[in-house]
Amino acid sequence: MKGVLLVNLGSPESPTTKDVKPYLDEFLMDKYVIDVPYLLRAFLVRGIILRKRPEESAHAYAKIWWEEGSPLVVLSERMQKKVQPLVNVPVSLAMRYGTMTIEKGLQELHEKGVTEVMLFPLYPQYAMASTLTILVKAEEIRKKKFPHMTFTDVPAFYNKPDYIKNLADSIQKHLVGFDYDHLLFSYHGIPERHIRKTDVTKSHCKIDGSCCNTPSPAHDFCYRHQCYETTRQVIKLLGIPADKYSLTFQSRLAGDKWLEPYTDVEIDNMPAKGIKKLAVVTPAFVSDCLETLEEIAMRAKEDFEAKGGEEFLAIPCLNDDDEWCQTVSNWINDWSK
Repeated sequence: MKGVLLVNLGSPESPTTKDVKPYLDEFLMDKYVIDVPYLLRAFLVRGIILRKRPEESAHAYAKIWWEEGSPLVVLSERMQKKVQPLVNVPVSLAMRYGTMTIEKGLQELHEKGVTEVMLFPLYPQYAMASTLTILVKAEEIRKKKFPHMTFTDVPAFYNKPDYIKNLADSIQKHLVGFDYDHLLFSYHGIPERHIRKTDVTKSHCKIDGSCCNTPSPAHDFCYRHQCYETTRQVIKLLGIPADKYSLTFQSRLAGDKWLEPYTDVEIDNMPAKGIKKLAVVTPAFVSDCLETLEEIAMRAKEDFEAKGGEEFLAIPCLNDDDEWCQTVSNWINDWSK
């Protein structure tokens, strides 16, 4: 019997320091997120970051928390509930971090008699700190707890025509009535070394301005290429001229060289360049979360207006959009035939 496990990032149980700290510890101690030797990672995370970060993050979570709970979890659940009636196999939901574990999701499918699982990371673009860590964790659990199961991994869908159309339609819908000067595509940042680590050719990814435009097997696992390709295809579909959009990367940590240009720096500079009405879309996420609701819709908006910007529109993620849920169900139905 076939079944599907949708997997998103995760969330603390509540917007309190007490719950945020163990969540951040699990997240940041993941060797695919901070990819340094264990002792150094433990020193950085538990000796430095977790001294102040939990309180700061709890404050940020409190600003975006819904009555029903974490927006990311609530929106993921809404999506799962919309997709389930559109398919003929069980669909469960799990998170890579937090209490909605992948093990619980697989157990739920196991109890329904599922032996073939479509493992579906809810990330359009591939990255070791998102997609890969889900696949590795799920396989570890499968071997230990569910050896009878088999997995079919859903590859990054950054360039699938129906996803691109869903994203373009959503952007177009939210831009109605907003006479924007500029449309910014802000993707979650990652360290440049992650790009090189996931380069299957071990030589193509030089991050030199040309490698992402030169065909290569490396592109199947290159986050940077996939961000640019998603943007290129959406822009082409919407007919937006080159001088009306740009691409940046957000949410970097100090100490490493991360993908550039940086979202906060670019947004700060825009009003001085005559960009007074800014729309921002965040296509690295399919569900709104801390990075979209607080970092972009609140902090970036405040910074933009403080620098002289006049109007700021944060375009929501696809969330539980009906067209998007139909697309996901179509992919599931194609697989489960």
